[in-house]
Amino acid sequence: MATDPTQQQQLALILGPDLTHLESLISNLMSSTNDQRSYAESLFNLSKQTHPDPLFLNLANLLRSLNPETRTISAILLRRHLTRHHDDSTSSSFIYPHLSLSTRASIKSLLLSSLHSEPIKSITKKLCDTVSELAASILADNDWPELLPLLFQYVTSDDNRLQESSLLILAQLAHYLSETLIPYLPTLHDVFLRCLTGSSSDVRIAALAASINFVQCLSSSSDRDRFQDLLPLMMQTLTEALNSGQEATAQEALELLIELAGTEPRFLRRQIMDVVGSMLQIAEAESLEEGTRHLAIEFVVTLAEARERAPGMVRKLPQFVKRLFGVSMNLLLDVEDDPAWHSAETEDEDAGETSNYVFGEECLDRLSIALGGNTILPVASEVLQTFLAAPEWQKHHAALIALAQIAEGSSKMMIKNLEQVLSMILSSFHNAHPRVRWAAINAIGQLSTDLGPDLQVKYHHSVLPALAGAVDDFQNPRVQAHAASAMLNFTENCTPDILTPYLDGLVSKLLVLLQNGKQMVQEAALTALASIADSSQEQFQKYYDAVIPFLKAILMNANDKSNRMLRAKAMECISLVGMAVGKEKFKDDAKQVMEVLMSLHQSQLESDDPTASYMLQAWARLCKCLGQDFLPYMGFVMPRLLQSAQLKPDVTITSADSDAEFDEDDDSIETITLGDKRIGIKTSVLEEKATACNMLCCYADELKEGFFPWIDQVAFTLVPLLKFYFHEEVRKAAVSAMPQLLSSAKLAVEKGNSQGRDESYIKQLSDYIIPNLVEALHKEPEVEICSSMLDTLNECIQVSGTHLDEKQVRSIVDEIKQVITASSSRKHERAERAKEEDFDAEERELLTEENEQEEELFDQVGDCLGTLVKTFRASFLPFFDEFSSYLTPLLGKGSTSEERRIAICVFDDVAEHCREAALKYYDSYLPFILEACNDEYPDVRQAAVYGVGVCAEFGGSVFKTLVGEALSRLDAVIRHPNALHSENVMAYDNAVSALGKICQFHRNSINATQVVPAWLGCLPLKGDLIEAKVVHDQLCSMVERSDRELIGPNNQYLPKIVAVFAEILCAGNNLATEQTAGRMINLLRQLQQTLPPSTLASTWSSLQPQQQLALQSILSS
Repeated sequence: MATDPTQQQQLALILGPDLTHLESLISNLMSSTNDQRSYAESLFNLSKQTHPDPLFLNLANLLRSLNPETRTISAILLRRHLTRHHDDSTSSSFIYPHLSLSTRASIKSLLLSSLHSEPIKSITKKLCDTVSELAASILADNDWPELLPLLFQYVTSDDNRLQESSLLILAQLAHYLSETLIPYLPTLHDVFLRCLTGSSSDVRIAALAASINFVQCLSSSSDRDRFQDLLPLMMQTLTEALNSGQEATAQEALELLIELAGTEPRFLRRQIMDVVGSMLQIAEAESLEEGTRHLAIEFVVTLAEARERAPGMVRKLPQFVKRLFGVSMNLLLDVEDDPAWHSAETEDEDAGETSNYVFGEECLDRLSIALGGNTILPVASEVLQTFLAAPEWQKHHAALIALAQIAEGSSKMMIKNLEQVLSMILSSFHNAHPRVRWAAINAIGQLSTDLGPDLQVKYHHSVLPALAGAVDDFQNPRVQAHAASAMLNFTENCTPDILTPYLDGLVSKLLVLLQNGKQMVQEAALTALASIADSSQEQFQKYYDAVIPFLKAILMNANDKSNRMLRAKAMECISLVGMAVGKEKFKDDAKQVMEVLMSLHQSQLESDDPTASYMLQAWARLCKCLGQDFLPYMGFVMPRLLQSAQLKPDVTITSADSDAEFDEDDDSIETITLGDKRIGIKTSVLEEKATACNMLCCYADELKEGFFPWIDQVAFTLVPLLKFYFHEEVRKAAVSAMPQLLSSAKLAVEKGNSQGRDESYIKQLSDYIIPNLVEALHKEPEVEICSSMLDTLNECIQVSGTHLDEKQVRSIVDEIKQVITASSSRKHERAERAKEEDFDAEERELLTEENEQEEELFDQVGDCLGTLVKTFRASFLPFFDEFSSYLTPLLGKGSTSEERRIAICVFDDVAEHCREAALKYYDSYLPFILEACNDEYPDVRQAAVYGVGVCAEFGGSVFKTLVGEALSRLDAVIRHPNALHSENVMAYDNAVSALGKICQFHRNSINATQVVPAWLGCLPLKGDLIEAKVVHDQLCSMVERSDRELIGPNNQYLPKIVAVFAEILCAGNNLATEQTAGRMINLLRQLQQTLPPSTLASTWSSLQPQQQLALQSILSS
């Protein structure tokens, strides 16, 4: 209650019968003076808390005020305070239920009477918003029974204004109450039918919005189909508006239809030819406004993009795709040869590019991604050839820009036609017009990214000389700079052996640009040099002494504000050159560079100075180069780095339907819509934050235990960022850092560098990181990041080990089950999509790629389960039992090969690490495992035969009954005609290993005189180097104990044993451990001394000459 007598007095006036007091209060709520507005807000909130009934009743009465502004504000305040905000689940913010019944009745009555009498359209719309939001909150409880009959009465009246109002309300109610309104669908259909053919364009647009909203909100396709016959009338609303010159109305209609195309494309399918045909007619009509034509194009592009709901539908309309591509190409022709483009000081200057041109670029990019190369490329190549044959420079320019725009979506098809694509581009490097040459270079840059590394491997001999020639164009700095930038794109995907032959020429040309070019050219030359150094690695040492003085000179002398980016790029280049040439070559200069960076850091850099973010990355590279020698600088680097990692996002939140618009063209602000909120985020802050988080991860990884002093600060900074949904890169960096922090702590404790902290510190850190990671995994929306989180969780479990308690293991297990369930449901949705009538080969390819992401996810699930089994052994089995209902179905034929492999691997881990405790699972799992030994997929066979070996070793009598079947299954793998082909050799080696385990642990159950020599005949193993070492150690042990069946009667198999030893020893450390090799050499020496000379001679003669020489050398050393 208010205690201030003045406030009491004012409250009494506001809540009293004279409405002028409340009118002046709400006017002050909109005041631009902070004090006045704040005081009005506190008074309003106090009234709301203490006397809501008279306040809202008076507010509703102000809807009759003569002042339009008062009526507007009253409608807004009633909506804001009376209705339930659908993103706010707290009932306390919903004031309506706390009002008395009589107040509620009066407010509803006043709202409806105002709606009936309000003459101003903008206020009517605000009233409609208030009525529909209140109705959405209370209609389901039958709290406003008179509303729907009244709306139906209005909508059938002759008053266009009332018809429009009721349609606006019904349109909004569809979102909240589509199920409640299902009984009224026949009535609604008739209402919409009548209104779509009405005389008023406002009513027709309102009917269009309402029909579309209902189609979007109805969950049953049969309910949606009731509205199918309205589609021609919906389109007629658009064409009538255009025919009568009402383009603003037409644009409203187009925006509504675009929404329908994005959310319910299937609704359009039956009349798709007519609908898309009409849209393309609008797009091609040059007499219409640019905005109208753009919206018509947007409709068709949106329809093409709606592949989750209507896969492949637009691809079935090749003639339309061709027309749409042509329209987009014509937009690219709207470009002017503006002198400002040529004289620009920065690469970003886009003078001459119109809004048509920019929209055309965007459409081509989106179309190629949506439709894929099989559809776009045949259409494109025909159009582009025509454009390139034309005399106008604009057409050449458009063709090259188009190639760059469609490359990402058409990359697979372009790679198949690379020669043709490249010849189109490279021939334009000599075009007379600088903007065409620029566009050709731009296309090479884009293709280097989208088609790499195929482009680099096959066509370096054409592309690199062309780019090297283009950097000589001193008459056109824009072209020069862009050629250097394209060099960066091209060389990023190059290996040292591709680059080495070109290094002399490229480095010398870039050094010329550093000395003579305009600043924009120098900046581009620096980034190209940096990339060339990074890709050529130690091959760059040859140029180090020539390059580094130039780079240091720029770093030390480019101090003007205008040179800030130049200095920043020099910093980047030096750090990449240092990493390429290595610590020994770089260390003397590194000290000097660090001193410059430290002095720059201490100077007050302005907030928009790029030096700061470049410096963060340069420090991390210098750390990678110098390793532990970087530790003395850490105290200096870390405070700034943590400050950047802790930056708060610069966020502006408005209501999604508010009139406040973000500047659509402002690249520094990214907007996302969440529910009914629109969020604008300053991207530069997010990028600096992401860079800093990545750098922290680098330091922890590089410095290992040396990073210990900063672990706590970094953990408290990064763990909350596991759920930073504004920026994926921040989340990814935070995820990657978690195991690094735990490893750093563990190493520091083990090596005594932990400032007196012991094992309990690792437990404490693990208790902070792992539960937060599990919670973040639960909330993560991106499948790719879920995979990374599981990979990270797996690494964290490996480091933390038994520091995890049962509760934490339980939460991990529950989350893994949740991940499997979510993945299955996504795959099920895709399977449903595959049943759509328009589903085609292109869609199947995209679907396969999406399912491959799920397999990657499941692979991580298998790894996590395997690590938990290895860590907790038999005590994990009660948890493992919970997974049987998830894993057993995956062993059957309905699963993918990868799912079978992973399910088998998990069982292999259980059998190997839980031993006797795992015997109870053999009956259910072993039949699947034995069958999978002959699976068509080599990876599945490898996992299965490995499992047979594990069960042979630990299965005892339980496995004994299956020895016969196991032998025949392994025999089929070993004797397969292609067993030693590269794709099968891992399965072969593991089968041989399993056969060896059967020989060792089940000798009494086999015909040893046949099986053991057969096993010996398969040696040595050379594919699976881990298994090879195990098997060759077993062979050694058997020879040491003179295994009868292995040596054979009369030493029959000794020559083979010696030959196997010889081959293993000649292979260095690859096929046997040092210890095993030592034992083999001792055995050979013993044989030399104990065997009869004749036997020794025949054994020796069976070896190849080079093996004899190698053995003599080994035995004599």
